[in-house]
Amino acid sequence: MLVDLHTHSLFSDGALTPAESVRRAKAAGYSGIAITDHADSSNLAHIIPAVLRFKNEYNPYDDDFKVLIGVELTHVRPFQIRELADRARGLGADIVVVHGETIVEPVEEGTNRAAILAGVDILAHPGLISLEDALLAAEKGVYLEITTRKGHAYTNAHVAKTAFESGAKLVINNDFHAPGEYAGEELSIKILLGAAISLNGAQEALSNTVHLFNKKLK
Repeated sequence: MLVDLHTHSLFSDGALTPAESVRRAKAAGYSGIAITDHADSSNLAHIIPAVLRFKNEYNPYDDDFKVLIGVELTHVRPFQIRELADRARGLGADIVVVHGETIVEPVEEGTNRAAILAGVDILAHPGLISLEDALLAAEKGVYLEITTRKGHAYTNAHVAKTAFESGAKLVINNDFHAPGEYAGEELSIKILLGAAISLNGAQEALSNTVHLFNKKLK
């Protein structure tokens, strides 16, 4: 089973409707995705109900593919993360991702730590995450993301090394925005191996991603 817990639709900066994103994921060999559009306080209450309608109309009629609804809290001030994560869950989000301190964007320092303390589900592309923060992620059960997305993937090896040293769990996601960005299983494994993760570790990251998906599936 192959799933992706970090995807975007045209409800933020993705190119596709949820329906087309689902169809392309299914064609690429996936069994489920979480639609996690970029969100802050301005659009949270709009995105979640809209995509939740799609989930509720899709899931009952497809036994082979399931959809989760979430958000990726993006470039919000660190002190806002806990409250916005709670608000997203109250609106019906299955999963909360936070846009971590990637080295290719000016994410505010302290975002990684605030997301972990808030107990979000996934800290996406956390850049040069500190060992201290990774230890905290392991303690709080927050998953660290290995990403297939160009740019954000520059620090995959550091994230993997720090997760190994701290005991934090890894997931692998595409951060999908547009056609051609669902990597599939074979490329995902190669990207994990390219981050100096062993084959057993790569399989564990894939398994962690499926485990979290199934845990959140309602």
